[in-house]
Amino acid sequence: MSATPDAVARLIIESEVRRLLAQYTHNLDFGNVDANAELLADAQFKVVDEYITGKEKIEQFLRNNLQYHSDSTPRTWHSVSNVLIEVQSSTEASSVCYFTVHQHTDGLPLQPIVTGRYIDTFVLRDGKWRFASRAVDPRLFGDISHHVASTPAPAAA
Repeated sequence: MSATPDAVARLIIESEVRRLLAQYTHNLDFGNVDANAELLADAQFKVVDEYITGKEKIEQFLRNNLQYHSDSTPRTWHSVSNVLIEVQSSTEASSVCYFTVHQHTDGLPLQPIVTGRYIDTFVLRDGKWRFASRAVDPRLFGDISHHVASTPAPAAA
């Protein structure tokens, strides 16, 4: 593990982590499954009790377990809040934050459908910050019938 960074370096690392948190939610809302699979390519991705690793398996999981509507998006709007970032070293960081997902479809008026936490770890690899792990920990549910697949399909083994 590398040395603890100074205050300026910590702020830069925190900014990079916030960028990754935002990029993931933007990708989700705009249906950019391949971009999120790339963001998580080196990570262990946990959704509730299922662990998925590898870019192709993560991409397949996201395509199979979310509903995409006529505009090729899930018709969602993710908000991330209460972000806590811990910088362990100049190459490792972690965060926990809350998420709230709103959705609107032809059959569903705009409303919050799920809230929870993202629990993440990050590493600096080849000069670029990356997700090392992401755990999606949903806590409160509304009507998710227009968001998740009716029968969740695991990523292929």
